[in-house]
Parts: sequence; structure tokens; C-alpha cells
Amino acid sequence: MKSCLIVDDSSVVRKVARRILEDMDFIVDEAEDGQEAFDKCRQEMPDAILLDWHMPIMGGLEFLKLIRAYVGGDKARVVFCVTENDIGQIALALKAGASDYMMKPFDRDLLEVKFMEPAQLRAG
Repeated sequence: MKSCLIVDDSSVVRKVARRILEDMDFIVDEAEDGQEAFDKCRQEMPDAILLDWHMPIMGGLEFLKLIRAYVGGDKARVVFCVTENDIGQIALALKAGASDYMMKPFDRDLLEVKFMEPAQLRAG
């Protein structure tokens, strides 16, 4: 099974994303901020990370730069979650190593597209 770390300071967002990702057969863990997420990644790197932009302690962009520089941190698929369609934010995230991005609020269909393997998309 693949693993996913949901990093968001909103418990509602984490709960909704967890339900969807668990239905997709991911083993899910959660973190409330970038520092907690980085600590968890140092213990065990997930296959995928759903990452919020604005969080206390350590924001998403700072976390992304740290994780991409960390041993094995280049392998995780990181999907940045943004609340506004700010092309500057999106460009910064992609430049820092985000695999993809999506807007909040998201739904099941969008999350499935962002976290499905390319082979699954072709087969489905």
C-alpha cells in the first residue's frame, strides 16, 4: 500500500482528505504544520504528501524546500493545496519541487486525479 501524509492546519481538511485517500487504499498520516510533517518524514518518508500553503510554525513552501533537500525527499509526490489562484504562489511551489497543485476546496474526483498513478488513469 502507498502512504500519504496530509499536512494542513485545518482538522476539517485533514479529515475529508483522509477519508478520500483511505478509500483509494492509501495508508494516511496527518500533520498540523510543516515542522511536524518534516519530523514525520525524517522517521519514514511517505509516497505522497498533500501540502497546505499557509500554516503556523512552518509553512508549506519552507517545508517543501526542506523535504526536497532531505535524503529520499525527492521521491515523494507533493501536491500543493492553495486557496487562491495566485500564479505567483503556484510558480514558487513548482520551482521549489512540488509535483502538482490543486485549489481548495477540493472534492473526491480532483483528489483521485492528483493522487492516482498514471497507469491507473489510462486503465480507468
